[in-house]
Amino acid sequence: MELNDANLHTLTEYLQKTLSPDPLVRRPAEKFLESVEGNQNYPILLLTALEKSQDDVIRVCAAVTFKNYIKRNWRIVEDEPNKISDPDRTAVKANIVNLMLTSPEQIQKQLSDAISIIGREDFPQKWPDLLTEMVTRFQSGDFHIINGVLRTAHSLFKRYRHEFKSNELWMEIKLVLDTFAQPLTELFKATIDLCQTHATDINALKVLFSSLTLISKLFYSLNFQDLPEFFEDNMETWMTHFHNLLTLDNKLLQTETFNPKSGLLELLKSQICDNAALYAQKYDEEFQPYLPRFVTAIWNLLVTTGQEVKYDLLVSNAIQFLASVCERPHYKHLFEDQNTLTSICEKVIVPNMEFRSADEEAFEDNSEEYIIRDLEGSDIDTRRRAACDLVRGLCRFFEGPVTAIFSGYVNSMLNEYAKNPAANWKHKDSAIYLVTSLASKAQTQKHGITQANELVNLTEFFVSHILPDLRSPSVNEFPVLKADAVKYVMTFRSQLPKEQLLETVPLLVAHLRAESTVQHTYTAHALERLFTMRGPNNSTLFSATEIAPFTEQLLNNLFNALAIPGSSENEYIMKAIMRSFSLLQETIVPYIPTLIGQLTHKLLLVSKNPSKPHFNHYLFESLCLSIRITCKANPASVLSFEEALFPVFTEILQSDVQEFVPYVFQVMSLLLEIHTSSIPSSYMALFPHLLQPVLWERTGNIPPLVRLLQAYLEKGGTTIAGSAPDKIPGLLGVFQKLIASKANDHQGFYLLNSVVEHMPPESIGQYRKQIFILLFQRLQSSKTTKFIKSFLVFVNLYCVKYGAIALQEIFDDIQPKMFGMVLEKIVIPEVQKVSGQVEKKICAVGITKILTECPNGPHLRPPWHPPLVLQALIGLFELPEDDSIPDDEHFIDIEDTPGYQTAFSQLAFAGKKEHDPIGDAVSNPKILLAQSLHKLSTACPGRVPSMLSTSLNAEALQFLQGYLQAASVQLV
Repeated sequence: MELNDANLHTLTEYLQKTLSPDPLVRRPAEKFLESVEGNQNYPILLLTALEKSQDDVIRVCAAVTFKNYIKRNWRIVEDEPNKISDPDRTAVKANIVNLMLTSPEQIQKQLSDAISIIGREDFPQKWPDLLTEMVTRFQSGDFHIINGVLRTAHSLFKRYRHEFKSNELWMEIKLVLDTFAQPLTELFKATIDLCQTHATDINALKVLFSSLTLISKLFYSLNFQDLPEFFEDNMETWMTHFHNLLTLDNKLLQTETFNPKSGLLELLKSQICDNAALYAQKYDEEFQPYLPRFVTAIWNLLVTTGQEVKYDLLVSNAIQFLASVCERPHYKHLFEDQNTLTSICEKVIVPNMEFRSADEEAFEDNSEEYIIRDLEGSDIDTRRRAACDLVRGLCRFFEGPVTAIFSGYVNSMLNEYAKNPAANWKHKDSAIYLVTSLASKAQTQKHGITQANELVNLTEFFVSHILPDLRSPSVNEFPVLKADAVKYVMTFRSQLPKEQLLETVPLLVAHLRAESTVQHTYTAHALERLFTMRGPNNSTLFSATEIAPFTEQLLNNLFNALAIPGSSENEYIMKAIMRSFSLLQETIVPYIPTLIGQLTHKLLLVSKNPSKPHFNHYLFESLCLSIRITCKANPASVLSFEEALFPVFTEILQSDVQEFVPYVFQVMSLLLEIHTSSIPSSYMALFPHLLQPVLWERTGNIPPLVRLLQAYLEKGGTTIAGSAPDKIPGLLGVFQKLIASKANDHQGFYLLNSVVEHMPPESIGQYRKQIFILLFQRLQSSKTTKFIKSFLVFVNLYCVKYGAIALQEIFDDIQPKMFGMVLEKIVIPEVQKVSGQVEKKICAVGITKILTECPNGPHLRPPWHPPLVLQALIGLFELPEDDSIPDDEHFIDIEDTPGYQTAFSQLAFAGKKEHDPIGDAVSNPKILLAQSLHKLSTACPGRVPSMLSTSLNAEALQFLQGYLQAASVQLV
């Protein structure tokens, strides 16, 4: 694409069309941009449109398109073509910083993100001048530019908060500190001075406080990994200013009372609380002189800040600071006094555990957000979560006194509720939350609370205050308390006795009918968690027999809950359906004909616009369970499933619903594998389409497609050879593509192994030599441990299938004496690396055949030495697996591959059984070796024992003697 006005005009037109609400206009425009993005100058044209367009909407659209383009294509992936040309990369890096700093804020944010994406890949090695270019802009005095630099630096450095320690990381942080720390400190001091100068100018203060917040975030990122020497030397400057900012109150910066968004002052103080907590936790010795004044300032902040939503982030971060301080043995003395503990409980914890009207609104009107916050633990910045963490922190050293103080509060709250439940139900909600906070010591997602405060009687509280709410005949009365009761069961499921949990199951089933989204979601989640609990013998805690009496009600209520407004794609309900199927097994068979119709209808609806990945995943899992459970009892019913599912699958494949295509292939594999006779014609019609290159371009398609082709070969290798021989080159073309990629070469071997195992030998005879040539070329160009392991399994499978002589012939046909070289350079030194029972068995049987079938096996003639091969085989049997990987090897996981492509999600219930191509023909490879050596020795008496006794080491000989005894044979 040339940089000219015509191309710029065309690009602008297509950008305009991507904003159209009409999918018939929008989608072709998106497809067009996708098709041309590989052309040289495309990113430069986008940046030109962004810079020169007179239309602000187009400029923003170009910025977003550019950022997404960079996100998809900037990373260079090994074995894959470079998607952006080197001149374009250089031009982008030369222009983007200046363009970002001179653009309006909306565009600046997009370009700032793009810089951080590029920086993550190229900084510092391939973009050494990035920081210098940014730091020089601090001198500009223009805070629009300065904030652009700070915002970009923040998105670039925030990864330091979660990166693993490494020398490479230290070197990068040191470079950043050397260039950035001093100018950042000077900017911090200058900005604070400007705040005093412009103390009455609201517009100037807004910009300056945005800068101070970004500077504080950068301070956190740069100090997270370790305490840098520069910041230790300048701690007085930073901490004095941080403390002053914490105590500052500028009326101009206060937002309206009813504005739920945190104002600039609150955001800055919240970040300073985070910074103080970081130092208190990680650098307590150095921070000790400053700690008392921060504790005082933050305490005053907490007792003077109101209950408004806009203060939530500030209050939760301030409480988290106290929580991090009270957990450290160094600071234990600050909290020892009984009056201090009482004051904290009364003035900080109890007020911040109250269920406010804002929480009630979220519960009723924004249930999805409420659930994510409360159930999934993204409530990190809520007052309740912070108060709960503070309770746990205090209990670490003062469990007895804190429990005693709160027991009084809990009792008084419950008494208030008892006086007038309708008016005082929020008191009970706080009491339950307080008990949960007090009792919870250790928790996991899988088991709930695993360690509880022994001073709290959880079972007694459950019987007296939780069970009555669950038993209430009206499931829609007091929905918050009902949700609390359900959550209590879920949280303490590992602490409550089985009898009580079993008693709650029918009560929970009834609560699935609740109108409140939060209530029936919590209930579905609680049932799903209960159904995954393990009993003493590692089976499920509840058996199918125990849950069977509630089956009909359970399934009805779960499926009906999907029809309640707001829950049509509720992932918790779908997960509970999946788990119920899994637990109940054949108990659900009578209901499947009805349920499969509902599931396929739901699949058809969500395929129009897939938006909930977890819901969709559990939906496919439920389909797989339906198929597995029903077909286990009656394999012929696979036809009725195909009848129900194929119309929807056809629509998904024709519409190319990218998110669903990998799932469809997995379900089709499961269906095809269940067939007992030859491959049905409906599948054969699809076979040519599965070989189309475009399908294999998407990484998410590769594992399920390989498995589906394996199923085709297993069920219809002969059919394909007879009715579609012209498709064999296409099949091998897929293998060739996969084998060239380090990420997917193992998938290529899966396919190749199936071809060798299931295709008639004559159908692939003409291609065999070329297959081996491709493998040797890859060995030469890029030999990795993973490739060698797969190669060894394939070579030995080939040997098992066609015989050792055929293997030797094909190797030596490619190059004389190649067979001996492969044995010497690959088989003998590397076979110890092979892992997996089946894989080891294949190698053992293959090597045994090489040892005993090759014509020059018993003779000590070059090019290879049988005793060394035998020694390697005995090592495979007896030595631990060699799992070492060379330091310079780097495998790219599919998940790491950049781009928008759907990642592959394995369906657990579509799982493929491990297949043993040798099967019962060889049950014990050691016995086979003994028998084969015995047979060989009878053919040439005396030669084998003398060869082994002079060439094998004593330990290997001893093992071999054991195999011969076990097989009741001897060498002659």
